[in-house]
This record gives sequence, C-alpha cells and structure tokens, in this order.
Amino acid sequence: MRILVVGAGATGGYFGGRLAQRGRDVTFLVRERRAEHLARYGLSITSPAGDFVLSTPKTVTADRLVGAYDLVLLSCKAYDLAGAVDAFAPAVGEHTSILPLLNGMRHLDVLDAHFGSARVLGGLCLIAATLDADGRIVHLNDTHALTFGERAGGTSPRVASIAAQMKDATFVARASEAIVQDMWEKWMFLATLAASTCLMRAALGDILAVPGGERVIRGIFAECQEIAAHNGHRPRGAFLTHAESTLTTAGSTLTASMLRDIERGGSIEADQIVGDLLARRSARAATPGVMPLLETAYAALKAYETRAMRD
Repeated sequence: MRILVVGAGATGGYFGGRLAQRGRDVTFLVRERRAEHLARYGLSITSPAGDFVLSTPKTVTADRLVGAYDLVLLSCKAYDLAGAVDAFAPAVGEHTSILPLLNGMRHLDVLDAHFGSARVLGGLCLIAATLDADGRIVHLNDTHALTFGERAGGTSPRVASIAAQMKDATFVARASEAIVQDMWEKWMFLATLAASTCLMRAALGDILAVPGGERVIRGIFAECQEIAAHNGHRPRGAFLTHAESTLTTAGSTLTASMLRDIERGGSIEADQIVGDLLARRSARAATPGVMPLLETAYAALKAYETRAMRD
C-alpha cells in the first residue's frame, strides 16, 4: 500500500514515521523548507514509547507530486485545509482512500465536495506532540492512538487493508464500526477542554481549584452533549464516565493545544472546534437574554483572533 502523509509535523510526522519504522511505503508531502530539513537531519521522534530516527524519509513537494496513492493520511490544521486539498489532489485516484485526522466535522464537507464522499473515511487521533526548536517530533505522554472506519458504519475490505498496514505499528490503531459517533464524542470532549481552558486561560486543575470552576467545565460539557444529541449522536455511557473523570481530576495539568497556540500567538481552530459546534445547536437551545458558556468562550476566541489580525 502506497501511503501519502500530508505534512510531517507533530501529528503526521509521528504516525507516518511510526508506519515507516515498520517498513510501510510512506511518503511525506511537505513544503520545500521541511523537505530540506528532513533530507539533512532525518525525521526524529522522541517518545516514551521509544525514540526513533528515520534517516532518509521519502518526501515530495506539491509541484512534484504525480501518480495516485492508495491512502492519503491527512493531519493538517483545519485552517490549512484548503491549501492541503490543492496540494494532495494529484495523488487522489479512482481507488484512493482519504483518512482525515482533523477535529470536528466541517472538514468532511470540504473533502466530500472535492473528492466525493466515497473516498473519504472517518478518522481521529489522540496524541499530545509538538515540534521542538530543531524540528524534532516530541511525543509528550503515553497516548498515541489512531481510529478510523467507514462513515456509514460497519466494516469493509479497505478498512481491513488499512488495519493490516497499521497492525504492528508502535501506536494504538483501531478500526471502528461507529467512527462518526467516535468523532462526535472526541469533538464534545475537545470543545469542552478548549472552551474551558482558553476562556479561563488555565489548566483544568487550576480551574477546578477556584470557586465556580467545576461548574464552568460541567456547564460547557453539558452544552456540548445537548448539541451532539440534537444531531443524533447522544454520547455513550463509557465515554461520559471517562470524559467526566478526566475533566474533573483535581490538580490536572491538562490544557487544550488551542490554549498553547494562543500563548505563543499562533493561529487557532476556533471556528472549526467551537463555532461549528454552536452552528449545529437546536434553535431552542439558547435561553433568551442568557449567553451560554460555550458561546461566551467562542466570543473570547474570536476576540483573540481579531486582536491578532490587528497586531
């Protein structure tokens, strides 16, 4: 199976690098500067699961991309999606499967419109990773999981084939028969984490330690659940138990990557993670004269973006 990984940043570089470590046919679609860096230094991963350096990773730039790939692994940020679509389009053939790992749901509409829904799988990943100052991938904890499946549910030969490619990779790979539900549940959790920690500019444990802090977190989570249920994706019991435990752990240092992006003055996925969720709520969800917590958090995120554009 020929696999094209769009980007070689923290997420794509990690999962693509681990697949290449197991001898899979992986090519990274990267910009010229990243290609030069990888050619000189290789692709380096530092991780609790084991360090690894791929000394000669296969790379290609958009202007030299030719021929169809069997699988396109898409892990860009949502605000980079339009450019990424144009870049990897030449790699999409009649039998190409596209596996996006972006957050939320808006990206599915974009990919369906460009390539047809039959080519686009559902997918998500769970990992905390970053690039250090030297361009090395640093995996920050023990979590590194990738889940994928047919959006219509059930299984298929192509999902089985992808699962076989990932079977012995260092990360946890899982083929799901309910991937859209999985994606909605991750979205609920991530939106709660991002809205809470960005609104309060603090880690979960810091929020929980102050009067009313837990009410803010639980209130945002409840609003996210209501929106999911309105869209036919009421959260399952096991997810709720795990999510509530994680969100209310005293002393937790967990923050959303969106907060880290804000702290470094970077771009954020406010519209895709929080704004699009609000756009899918019931018209009856809002109480007249009362601004919901999730909407308040979204306003704060958009204010950050407005100031960043001005500065």
